Amino acid sequence: MDIIAYIESGILELYVAGHLSEKENQDVYDLLQQYPELLQEVIEIEIAVVKLTAVVSPHAINFDSFKGKLDFSDTKVVDLKPKKPNWISYAGWAASILLTGGLLWTLNNKNQLEENLQIVETEKQYLEIQIEDAKTNLAATKNLLDAIRDKDILAVPLGGQGDYASTYAKVYWNKNDNTIYLDAEGLPNAPEGKVWQVWSLTLNPLTPTSLGTIDDFNTDDNKIFAIANANASQAFGITLEPAGGSAYPNMEQLYTLGIVASAP
Repeated sequence: MDIIAYIESGILELYVAGHLSEKENQDVYDLLQQYPELLQEVIEIEIAVVKLTAVVSPHAINFDSFKGKLDFSDTKVVDLKPKKPNWISYAGWAASILLTGGLLWTLNNKNQLEENLQIVETEKQYLEIQIEDAKTNLAATKNLLDAIRDKDILAVPLGGQGDYASTYAKVYWNKNDNTIYLDAEGLPNAPEGKVWQVWSLTLNPLTPTSLGTIDDFNTDDNKIFAIANANASQAFGITLEPAGGSAYPNMEQLYTLGIVASAP
């Protein structure tokens, strides 16, 4: 790029004055980021505008500073004729005001542009996070579906009990990796201070073993949970217990229960 020719074209003065289109302003702004010489030239133009405003302003004239130097001793009557105003001076003053106003507009416009660019960048980052989360969730869902569709998986329906007959759940038990996948869509959200607790049961004698509590049940969208189970389970049950869980199930709060089909 011919820096000197670009400077001599006068486009930088128009940029400072704010007389370029939005696209032209952006083009000049991009070049300022690339070429320090152009940025220095803009700074010098802005400094010159400030100085020009101070010099040509009519208020800068101090009449008292030269009034005493006038000699009125030899007074003559002269024909007073209207003199032409110094349009060059006033035109320069007006131009400087226009240029200063354009400079302020340009600075404000550049600040607004930078804010808009920052907003766009933030929204772009947020969108990238959402896309990444969606990919992660999709991968997790695919892995879950592959697991419960395995040919060796054992499905155990858990039906509602007593006053909670309308509730239901389902366990998918993979004995090969000692994991159960609990689909608890048929359970309501746990009340405040309560938590769902999952139990592995042997039937003769009846012996419950806790498989843990589902602390994030209310906030989980899918209501499907992977739980470790190395027990020789003959049945599975779900009870509603105080937060933190219980050492033994509260049978009055037994919501669902299911017998493993292969149990004797």
